[in-house]
Amino acid sequence: MQTQPRRSGDDAAKFLQDHPGYKWIALSNTTIGILMATINGSIVLISLPDIFRGIGVNPLTPSNSTYLLWMLMGFLIVTAVLVVSLGRVGDIFGRVRMYNMGFAIFTFFSILLSITWMHGTSAALYIIVMRVFQGVGAAFLFANSSAIITDAFAPNERGAALGINSIALIAGSFIGLILGGVLAPVSWRLVFLVSVPFGVFGTVWAYLKLRDTGVRTPAKIDWIGNLLFAVGLISVMVGITYGILPYGHSTMGWGNPAVIAEIVGGIITLAAFAVYETKASSPMFRLQLFKIKAFAAGNVATLLGALGRGGLQFILIVWLQGIWLPEHGYSFAQTPLWAGIYLIPLTVGFLISGPLAGKLSDRFGARPFATLGIFVQGATYLALQFLPIDFNYVAFALIVAVNGLAGGLFSAPNQAGVMNSLPPNQRGAGAGMLTTFQNSAQVLSIGVFFSLIIVGLSATLPHALFSGLVQQGIPAKAAHFAASLPPVGSLFAAFLGYNPIKTLLGPVLVHMPAAKVAYLTGRSFFPHLIAPAFQSGLRDALDFAFLAAMVGTIASWMRGGKFHYQGALAVQSPDQDGNEDGKLHYHGALAAEADLSPEESLGEPDH
Repeated sequence: MQTQPRRSGDDAAKFLQDHPGYKWIALSNTTIGILMATINGSIVLISLPDIFRGIGVNPLTPSNSTYLLWMLMGFLIVTAVLVVSLGRVGDIFGRVRMYNMGFAIFTFFSILLSITWMHGTSAALYIIVMRVFQGVGAAFLFANSSAIITDAFAPNERGAALGINSIALIAGSFIGLILGGVLAPVSWRLVFLVSVPFGVFGTVWAYLKLRDTGVRTPAKIDWIGNLLFAVGLISVMVGITYGILPYGHSTMGWGNPAVIAEIVGGIITLAAFAVYETKASSPMFRLQLFKIKAFAAGNVATLLGALGRGGLQFILIVWLQGIWLPEHGYSFAQTPLWAGIYLIPLTVGFLISGPLAGKLSDRFGARPFATLGIFVQGATYLALQFLPIDFNYVAFALIVAVNGLAGGLFSAPNQAGVMNSLPPNQRGAGAGMLTTFQNSAQVLSIGVFFSLIIVGLSATLPHALFSGLVQQGIPAKAAHFAASLPPVGSLFAAFLGYNPIKTLLGPVLVHMPAAKVAYLTGRSFFPHLIAPAFQSGLRDALDFAFLAAMVGTIASWMRGGKFHYQGALAVQSPDQDGNEDGKLHYHGALAAEADLSPEESLGEPDH
């Protein structure tokens, strides 16, 4: 007896026809969910100094660098690893059910984070673990929100809907920076507590109003595939994360045998996952979906776009906080909040172009808009290189605004193009794969950007710092000690809004004249020293981002013309033992993929 989906295409169409306003409920709720998750991701970045002060831990002490790194990266790694698996679970058990669970999990662990009662490193570990579980809730939201929107909207409306939803993805990251800068000085617990009212409201609203309007086909969970994918991806991303930390006498850890083993072992495990998935009876992710040109090209473009863009936010924040803002009269303690404010043009650009580009892509297809968007983003990376370190803000604001406009031009059409290409019962896993490409590339991008910046700093900063400190009367021994410390410490200090000189010299300043201490720890000494070295690394990082964007432009163009999945329904055909045989049969197209070309069996381009 053939396994049937829990909701047929006719049932879903009838429900949507009888409830024409439902699609706006689905869009509103999923947008709130994504906004909440992305705000929480960035609000912690800007609030780290207050969090560490609140729990009594110095994040710049070498023994505490791991806590700093995992608070920065843990949430992102967890969501990258789990979204494909949880998207597939949504395909099997219902996307709305999994999305509701994500809202509840996220809210529950937000509460636990806000009531942290421990102190010191125990509190740091507690926060990291709770953030990991909070990331699990976010992964449920990310994995199923796009699929819920795709199910609720007609193909010619999805671009606009996903464009509105994508606003939350980008705007949330910058709203979090500003919100954290406002709330954290009042109480670091508010950073986590602020999500709770929205989480409770969203959980109840989703439970009462959201309905599954997609295809849900019962299947076994691919435990082996899930395990291989999780182990492989975690291993690679942990290796990348630790690669930016010092190892032995090296300024970075790329030569660390453990880092090499993690990255190589992770790649081998992911290769084993790919081989296993081609043979599994009920695979976690159907690799055949990459035969769909629109799906494959859209994912590659997402990967390359995120590879160029992912580390840029961190580097712009360091540029503002460590150099530009102090030189323009802001204390180091003020710089985290003002860095978020000065980056608002980036968000505004995205807010303007995202929905408009999505709507236009509904009519003309994703390729022209997504391709132009990622190309223009690449051009802005070159434009940033022509700015002096002490730039004119108007020029900086224009460039980052154009970058935001280009990001919106790429994001919504690209996402709509990918989602439109998927069979209805694979939308959760497909959306999860898209998010995995994006989040994994962001982790890799952060590692690459930081590494290139550190290489630039390592080349000239130690000598400049030693000479500058000695000229200001610092004993040669203390100056040598400060100059020999890994540059990543200065980079993290600037990122966190700490005065790096205070961190580097510590007790030595007690014996210095007050006027000299005021100058050394003021707003100009360190920014002036670090600027040339930072600019060298910045140019290398922006060159890398430009190349990634240009290759992404080619990938985006290769997606082809306007493309919609044409089959009315896709179900698995069971074998004699009741297991899925791995072939997708497209009722409506009336063809099995074994018998037709990928374009014929998996959908046809619209002409």
